[in-house]
Amino acid sequence: MRVLITGGTGFIGGAVARALGDLGHSVIVLSRRNAPPSGWGNNVRLVHWKGPEADIPKEACDQIDAVVNLAGESIGTKRWTNARKNQVFDSRIQTTRRLAAKIVAMPVKPRVLISGSAIGYYGPHGDEELSEASPSGSDFLAVVCSHWEEEAKAVVRQGVRLALLRTGVVLGPGGGALSRMMLPFKLFVGGPVGSGRQVVSWIHRDDLVGLIRFILENDHVSGPINATAPQPVTNRQFARVLGRVMGRPAFLPTPGFVLRLVLGEMADLVLTGQRVIPKRALEYRYTFRYPELEGALRNVLGH
Repeated sequence: MRVLITGGTGFIGGAVARALGDLGHSVIVLSRRNAPPSGWGNNVRLVHWKGPEADIPKEACDQIDAVVNLAGESIGTKRWTNARKNQVFDSRIQTTRRLAAKIVAMPVKPRVLISGSAIGYYGPHGDEELSEASPSGSDFLAVVCSHWEEEAKAVVRQGVRLALLRTGVVLGPGGGALSRMMLPFKLFVGGPVGSGRQVVSWIHRDDLVGLIRFILENDHVSGPINATAPQPVTNRQFARVLGRVMGRPAFLPTPGFVLRLVLGEMADLVLTGQRVIPKRALEYRYTFRYPELEGALRNVLGH
């Protein structure tokens, strides 16, 4: 299979590119970088792209069987100023719009587009159980995700199968949210954040990669797919398990008002919860390698 990936040099996309390349697929990564990162095999090739303001190079699109769209500015690394929110929005919507238009214009179209989204689509819901049938929210991230998904839907009218991957908190080595979560535990000041009752819907990066592969290989899988493990936990439970795996205490809470002073509106990412269930992945009989948190964390941290 010949697969085109956007966002293929990031924490998630890089793992997807390496995994598909190792399986023998021919992988083309669109990137603003001029040189590939280390660790890629011979089956992964980087094609330089200036971004959504420029056309996608023709050499990246020849005889493409599938497209995996994971491009977008990181949501949780910088304070949400108006300028930063515009970057988060535009990096997703403009890239997906350009990519969908390119697919529509192709004389021979790929069979499938897997387009990134996030569980932020649902907005904050406390302890309410959410599935792919749940409605979208109205906060900033929900608006971003709704527009993001709408741009991708242009390919459906051209007969291209579309899967919308609504991803939770991704746990993996070498980056992502977990590296930031671990810092206070390394300093022996770890614990729950805010009330600790907010729900964390997470997924091991290997399962996210596995789910993408599953969608690529199964032509009957389409529509929104929650990329979350089947056992979400509260923030307090997450802190307790992380502390146990790291051999650190987990009893010093971080008050919500402190987080809001430091992070501003972005604190909502941590202080509000979503209990998101991967209902459709389970119905499709995808088998999670890491369905429960402690096993996932022990694998990620080498314990």
